[in-house]
Amino acid sequence: MRIVRVVVIIAVVLGALFVGVDRWAVGYAENRLADRIQARQGLAGGAEVEIRGFPFLTQALSHEFERVDLKLTGVEVAAEGRRTRLSELDASFRGVRLNGDYSGGTAERADGTGLITYADLTAASQTGATLSYGGAPGKVKVAASVDIAGRKLSRSVISTITLVDAPGSGGGAGGKIVRVRAEEVPGEGIPGLERLVRRQTDFDRTIDSGLPAGLRLSALTSDEAGVHLTLGGSNVQMAGS
Repeated sequence: MRIVRVVVIIAVVLGALFVGVDRWAVGYAENRLADRIQARQGLAGGAEVEIRGFPFLTQALSHEFERVDLKLTGVEVAAEGRRTRLSELDASFRGVRLNGDYSGGTAERADGTGLITYADLTAASQTGATLSYGGAPGKVKVAASVDIAGRKLSRSVISTITLVDAPGSGGGAGGKIVRVRAEEVPGEGIPGLERLVRRQTDFDRTIDSGLPAGLRLSALTSDEAGVHLTLGGSNVQMAGS
């Protein structure tokens, strides 16, 4: 009976040690990968990585993981010299294979969500227009001022925000464009007023180009918090040199 008790105690101690080592190892790998992703993406915010599954060490031996979750803040993407900031980007990577030093990896598939606040969308417009919630999903309110015949006029319009294929993409790997278009601009009989207002309120922005390679936009909508993006892809690079 005493021998059995001793064996049980030893098993418990070894189990506790294994769990402790396992949790330390997963923490090291998560921090290593997060630092690499943050450096590569040039984040204004930060990166958090969570490697799912237990035990970690058995997965680590093969460098293959069922799921890795990634949370980014302050993601800044640039296209054609224009910058757009994503306040948040959350993604789950499945079928992940990490390289030897955990500085990067590739996932068989990934899906996630992103958020562009109205403050960041206003900055992305680069026209001086101010954007806010338009009162319904997929709608934004755009306020702008224009000069016409020496007179400054302020106008607010309700615009539709949509996701369209980039020129020449054919819906494939060429990427997507976030498009903002006013539904109606009151002209009030003033020649050229609608054209001037639309110059301020209507714009396109490419976002795909700054996301992890292989991760693409698939849908978007809007609410009081901002514009919510839906993303997905296959053979997605989490980081790398």
